[in-house]
Amino acid sequence: MKVTQLTVFLENRSGRLAEVADVVGRAGINIHGFSTTEAAEYGIVRLIVDDPERARALLHDAGFTTHFSQVLCVKVEDVPGGLAQVLDQLAEAGVSIDYLYSISFWNICFAVRDIDRAVELLAGRVTLLTNEEVLAL
Repeated sequence: MKVTQLTVFLENRSGRLAEVADVVGRAGINIHGFSTTEAAEYGIVRLIVDDPERARALLHDAGFTTHFSQVLCVKVEDVPGGLAQVLDQLAEAGVSIDYLYSISFWNICFAVRDIDRAVELLAGRVTLLTNEEVLAL
C-alpha cells in the first residue's frame, strides 16, 4: 500500500521545472501525480511516476538532487466532507500529516507571477478552465 515518491530539489528560476518534466517525458516515463513547493531560493517537486528508479537516475544525470520517500495514496469519496473523513481518522489515531496533495492529473492549477501573460500564451493551445468549470469538477 506504500507508493514511492520521487522528490526533486531545484533552484527557483524560470524553466527549471520544465526541465524536470522534459527529462522524464523524453524518457517515456509517465507522471501520474505531482506537487510543487517553492521558497525564495529553491523549489521542491514531488513526483509519482511509473518508473521511479529510472526517473531518479536520469534526473541525477541531468544535475538534479533527488530523494525517495514512501507516501500513502487514498481514494477520497467525492462528497462534501470526504476528505475530512480520512483526515479525522488519522487525527483521532494521533497520526501527523507532513503534507498532502491531489494526484488527479488532468486538471492542473498554476500559480504564476504574470497570470494575464500566461493566459495570453496558453489561450488556444490548451483548454483553460473557468472558475465555474473548476467548481463543477
